Amino acid sequence: MSQIAEQQGPMLTNLTAADARRIPGHHPWLDVLRRTAAARFEKVGLPGPRDEQWRFTNLSSVTKKPFKLARPDESAVAGEFSFGDAVGTELVFLNGHYAPHLSKLGDLPRNVKVASLSDVLTSDGRGLEQVLGQYANLAKNPFVALNTANIFDGAFLYFPKNTTVESPIHLLFLSTVTGEPTVSHPRVVILAEDNVEAAVVETYAGTSGEYFTNAVTEIVLGNDCRIDHNKLNQESVQASHIATMQVSLGRNSQFVSHSTTLGAKLTRNDLNCVMAGERAYATLNGLVVIGGDQHCDNHTLLDHQEPNCPSHELYKHVISSRATAVFKGQIYVAQKAQKTDSKQNSKTLLLSPHASMNSMPALEIYADDVKCTHGSTTGPVDEDQVFYLQSRGLTLDAARHLMTYAFAADVTRRIKVEAVRARIEDYLSAQHGLPQDLRINDLGAFDEAVT
Repeated sequence: MSQIAEQQGPMLTNLTAADARRIPGHHPWLDVLRRTAAARFEKVGLPGPRDEQWRFTNLSSVTKKPFKLARPDESAVAGEFSFGDAVGTELVFLNGHYAPHLSKLGDLPRNVKVASLSDVLTSDGRGLEQVLGQYANLAKNPFVALNTANIFDGAFLYFPKNTTVESPIHLLFLSTVTGEPTVSHPRVVILAEDNVEAAVVETYAGTSGEYFTNAVTEIVLGNDCRIDHNKLNQESVQASHIATMQVSLGRNSQFVSHSTTLGAKLTRNDLNCVMAGERAYATLNGLVVIGGDQHCDNHTLLDHQEPNCPSHELYKHVISSRATAVFKGQIYVAQKAQKTDSKQNSKTLLLSPHASMNSMPALEIYADDVKCTHGSTTGPVDEDQVFYLQSRGLTLDAARHLMTYAFAADVTRRIKVEAVRARIEDYLSAQHGLPQDLRINDLGAFDEAVT
């Protein structure tokens, strides 16, 4: 065990003490995967302040707590976090455990499978062995190893060839705390064959309490797919949320990600998107709205492995009070990935002199015939524009709030799932005291070039 792991002692034991009785079914390949991941995590431990990928993020809220594996809470309800009739299918998980009594399966096309991971593993587990743990790299990320060592439940979405799902599929992971701090390790696997079109929403939420959500999502797309993915973080402001999303795109596939962070005291999102097929197209949009002593760290990777693959990325941050944020966006272009066209932009609005932002755009290019750009801006609200709004009759506070709302709406207007967009709009309106009928609803093209 490494020096870091030895220093963490009992905390490591708590996090890796997966109860064997909780493993559904019996799959030798899964047992091997879990044991391998547990050994890896115990060897490397959690990242420290000298780790380059984590140097701006303090993990003390995770490392200094004796978390226990969360148990089901039968008394909890989905409540305000459910999308109800706005989505066709909704799977609800309480403390990482599937809650069938709160879930609903809408009308899905033939052979589409939307189920809990535990149910799939209890039946036969076929189709999972080639995906589960094969894309999210447990050797590079200790939190992926930790999640993999504790795989028990989550969601499995399978879309067969030539499938179109009309209504969004919502995966709601709700955490509750009744006593000591708890940890859950939800796992999501999305597997799409050729020519699939669907929209998926992942919501991670909690009303109060101190807990730790360590989530991993693996998305594997065949050729000619069109997938719209939304992630919404509405965790308790006392919670820690660390998540990794690994995406693999086949030839001519389009993947759009909308990641929104509103909650959690500590958030770390790793989004790695690999364009593994020629003419794959990735769009990454992100919005962070935090205050108080919240911290959000977004690391993204656009990995161009094949030629003729465009990608666009826009992340916006609204930071108030003493909150802090990190954005590290990397564009990687392999030698064979000629004709790559990739654009990245990070913009931050600081609403307080005590708020801070660390932005680190990066390009790593090994091909000759490419167009890659990146940009990063950080600053306060433009007082000239505030003065203009005041001259039109708005108060000083109202003018600043409207500027903040418009800044964020540049991202929210791109969200195609109406229920998600409305929820974020409601949150922004409530935060800034704006009337409900004041909305910027021009959706814009999801593939609009980022300049």
